[in-house]
Amino acid sequence: MALYELRQYKVRDGQMAAWLNLMEGEIIPYVISKGMVLTASFCAIDDPTTYIWMRRFEDEADRERLYAKVYENERWVSDLSPKIGELLVREESVIHRLVPTHLSPLQ
Repeated sequence: MALYELRQYKVRDGQMAAWLNLMEGEIIPYVISKGMVLTASFCAIDDPTTYIWMRRFEDEADRERLYAKVYENERWVSDLSPKIGELLVREESVIHRLVPTHLSPLQ
């Protein structure tokens, strides 16, 4: 059964445009190049500091394998991670691992 990860981030005030440039210009292409599957990317209409994205994994082992490929890579550690810290309030991130219900179209 597929495993999804819904990640909700708090973007620093006034930084949404910079965050979207980083996400769409660098982070999303990078994680896709490592094998992650992006299923959605959203900005909240009612809150200019909320960004949400969702990724799909085959199972927990796949998620762990891809996490290692993405987050243990030198590009992530020395280039992307520091940029993220400038734009997000990391301690306010909310991350859920989800499995679709039997009638979900995301099965």
